[in-house]
Amino acid sequence: MKTRIKKVKTKKSFFLRRLLLISIIISTSVLTYTLLTRQNQQEAFGKGDSSNQVPANTLSSTVFNETHHSQALVPESKISFHAPSNFAGTVVHDVKLNTTEKYVALTFDDGPWHNSTEQVLKILRQNHIKATFFMIGQNVKAYPQQAKNVLAEGHAIGNHTWHHWYMHMNPQLAASEIESTADIIYQTTGAKTTLFRPPGGILNNGLVEYAKNQNHSTILWSADSEDYRIPSVSTLIKRATKVAPGGIVLMHDGGGNRSHTVTALPQIISKLRQQGYKFVTVPELLEMQNKEQPPITVKN
Repeated sequence: MKTRIKKVKTKKSFFLRRLLLISIIISTSVLTYTLLTRQNQQEAFGKGDSSNQVPANTLSSTVFNETHHSQALVPESKISFHAPSNFAGTVVHDVKLNTTEKYVALTFDDGPWHNSTEQVLKILRQNHIKATFFMIGQNVKAYPQQAKNVLAEGHAIGNHTWHHWYMHMNPQLAASEIESTADIIYQTTGAKTTLFRPPGGILNNGLVEYAKNQNHSTILWSADSEDYRIPSVSTLIKRATKVAPGGIVLMHDGGGNRSHTVTALPQIISKLRQQGYKFVTVPELLEMQNKEQPPITVKN
């Protein structure tokens, strides 16, 4: 009986020592966690080094000043793309030139785009050609550097609305689509433009009427590559080169897969040169006709 009581006391003593040890470990862990948490908070909020602190009453004003400064950095307009005054408020498909020389304007819609715009620019640069890019506002916002590159390489820029919508629009929505795009082009590149191309070439959904009232020149085309349908490269080349002197060729650098356009473009340029064509921008083409005769236009 005594032996049994002794064993029970020994087990109880062992249990108490073990419980005391566990309590010490837990207390130490809690203390360590508290100290580390306090240190991390000090580092996170900059309290560990007083030299790096921003006074509480100046933080919000610093952020405001930086935001206000960035908004104020709107580029000064040094470049503008306008048609001659007698094209104001008109719709242009092509021009008729009294010259033996053959001129054509290459145009690209729906950009800027992440890859294909740069690929098109590279081909134009290699061939020493200036073209005209009709840009979508939301794409300029998404790819501002590509938009800047278009201007930096000497190409002309036109307005292709913010969303590329086809639906009928009231005057307020039409104004928003055109003016918001003009604003983002200006804020991004510093260029102003009154060259306008309606999505799909639609003339009666409210956009062209607004553009006409603003004396913008609506630029359509005389040769459509239909590259948005992604035809074969040979078909694309055939369509794009079926053009007369003074013509305007429609292609796309954005809005989808433009790999066929990129592949076809060097051959389009080569074939047009073999036919004796020289390449100009849309404003240059219109200025040529302006010096010769009144424009051949469609008025709504």
